[in-house]
Parts: sequence; C-alpha cells; structure tokens
Amino acid sequence: MELTMIEIREAGKNQAAEIASLIMMAMTDDCCLYFCGDEYGLEDFRKMMTALVEREDSQYSYKNTLVALDRENVVGISVSYDGERLHQLRRAFIESAKEYIGKDHSGMDDETQAGELYLDSLAVLPEYRRRGIAKRLIEATKAKADCMGIPCVGLLVDKGNPSGEALYSSVGFRYADDSMWGGHQMKHLIL
Repeated sequence: MELTMIEIREAGKNQAAEIASLIMMAMTDDCCLYFCGDEYGLEDFRKMMTALVEREDSQYSYKNTLVALDRENVVGISVSYDGERLHQLRRAFIESAKEYIGKDHSGMDDETQAGELYLDSLAVLPEYRRRGIAKRLIEATKAKADCMGIPCVGLLVDKGNPSGEALYSSVGFRYADDSMWGGHQMKHLIL
C-alpha cells in the first residue's frame, strides 16, 4: 500500500460506527469496561460511543474528528477539541453513560484544560500501522490547533504504553505532568 493513497480530512456523520470502534481501540477494552456499570459490556459501550460520535455537542463528535481514509475506508482517527470546552462537551457523555452503560460519571476528573487542543483519541487500524499515518494525523491535529489559535496540543498516554509515548515523543511531544484517567496512571504530554 502506498502512503500517498491515504487522505486526511474532516470526518462525516456517516462514519460514526467506524470512528467509535477506533476510539474504543485507542481507549482499550479494559478502559471501556472500567466506565461501564454492572451488567453492561463492550457492545453497550460501542452503541453509546457511536451515538456520541453522531452528535454535534459531544467531545467525541464527528465534528471533532479527523479521519485517515484509504479510498472511502476509515483506517485512522484523531479526535480533538478545545480543552476550554471540556465541561460543555462532556455533558453528552454523562447523559449517555447513564442511558447506555448504567453509570453516573458526573464526578469524572478533567483530562484537559483551557489553553490546549486536547487530543482525546488517536488510533490506526493494526494493518495500517507503521506507515506514518499516526504522524500525519498528529500533524493535521497540530495544524487544527494553529488554525483555532490554541497554543498547544495536549494528550494523556498510559504509563503502560511505551510505544505510544515513543510515537508522541518522536513528533515533539514533551512531558508536562502525571494524571489519572480511566483507572490508569497517565502522563500528560504537550506539543
């Protein structure tokens, strides 16, 4: 496969199911299950995430998503939003979590803040990895921050994910501080 065939562009609502699956891949199954209430599982979480991607007022909205396309197939995603809008955008997640996964997340810790474009989810399908697609998505996310007048891109990477941290470091992210999210020890990195 030639990398030149991969196109990075803004997502469409019709890509919600593919985007939701990639967000869940970025989060990991363990993290998705951490957010679920008793008697709820990954399929319930997937339905919720697909509905959140379809919305325009959600942190996971297709409006906040860049997609990497191989022809018309979504092979990678970058979901990012203005950290200053976290509480406003998170309302959709809190409402949906009660409905789809039986849990109240209204007391959730903040994973971002004003002054950064928060890179919430970055994922590439396994068969498309190690071809520069994640780096191109990060570059497009940085360009988005620049267009929005936001000084930096921030993200959380699991302390148990050294390959993810190596990717982010290779494109210029640097350590800012430690954080907890989704039941995991995380590093907050900024670019």
